[in-house]
Amino acid sequence: MITVRPGSHTHRLLQLLSTAGEIPASALSLLGSERVLSALVHKLESAQDIRFDKDGLVYHARLIQVSGKKGARTIRLYKKGLPVLDGLYPGLLDWYMAAFRNHVFSNDLFHIERNHRVAESLAMCMAAGIETRPYVLPTLKKTCIDLIIPNSPSFYIARDLKRTGTGESNKTAFTRVTGALFYPGGVYPVYNTRDSVMKWSGLGEIKTLGDLLELARMNAGLGEVSTALLFGQNADVALNTILESDKSRRPELRFDKIYNQVYFAPLNQYGIRLLKMLVTPDWNERLLSALFDSNQRSYNRGSMEYDAMVNGRMILSHLDGDIARLIRFREALQTQIRPADVLCYPWQTGFLKSYLDGLAGIRELEMDTVESTLRECKE
Repeated sequence: MITVRPGSHTHRLLQLLSTAGEIPASALSLLGSERVLSALVHKLESAQDIRFDKDGLVYHARLIQVSGKKGARTIRLYKKGLPVLDGLYPGLLDWYMAAFRNHVFSNDLFHIERNHRVAESLAMCMAAGIETRPYVLPTLKKTCIDLIIPNSPSFYIARDLKRTGTGESNKTAFTRVTGALFYPGGVYPVYNTRDSVMKWSGLGEIKTLGDLLELARMNAGLGEVSTALLFGQNADVALNTILESDKSRRPELRFDKIYNQVYFAPLNQYGIRLLKMLVTPDWNERLLSALFDSNQRSYNRGSMEYDAMVNGRMILSHLDGDIARLIRFREALQTQIRPADVLCYPWQTGFLKSYLDGLAGIRELEMDTVESTLRECKE
């Protein structure tokens, strides 16, 4: 018998599947031990006794089906096991059937890939302690101002962003974005490159930005959306995605021209830890204040972006994973060579050395130290 308790592997797996509809095997490592979760998926492909801890109700059902070719397999709930969802959350079965067309999924690779991008974004947010359940979050509105966004971080998937309002633009907006991550004081449009470079339409992203700005104003009282969050397997793929220009090759439509800041978080445990920081109010300012004296800080003055001047060397903090800012920093150093260093986590070093190619030195800071510093600043 499998007992489903909040926080257990089975609970997290069912929550992700009920929200995403289908997930790739790669998402399992974001929920916990990949070995344990892979074994659990295999076990749930056969009928099991399932008991929910809160009321002791027991179901006997097969919960999982895995389909597709090797390397492109998708994990879904098994239709005859769907009644179990009401044990996870009251009324969840009805919500799920409405959200996923009575459990009908396309086997087209494009649609599966799209769903997998969303699923991995959901898994990252779940692991970071961010609310992701659409059936719990308030419904976004586009017809009147109603500040309904929770004070704690919350992730709205693209499907629910499209459903707001009645305008024609909502049918075509949010085609590449996987969702919107609201946090105290801001919102990130969220993208996921996975392991390949994504093709961009600059005009499409500008349209997405406009729609999201309207939702942010109506539902959270926010006045701007200038920062995007980008997930992916590695920083090289994310960087090449950002540099992928519009088909017209108009520089002003490049992704990093649309969003002034683009934070990259890898699809692993390091990315989850970074994500937790990125939804903490004023975390970057508090960290920079702890790392540098006020007379060393640049406060974004001058023609070149950097964070501090220490012993005659310009210091850029890449602790936020801002690739758009890194691109501008590198471009500036190529035109005016100056002594410079980039502050980063050890897991970012390889990418930075390759990208900067000797233009700046590398200074490493352990992630444990940054997390500890932020906790002390908060206290």
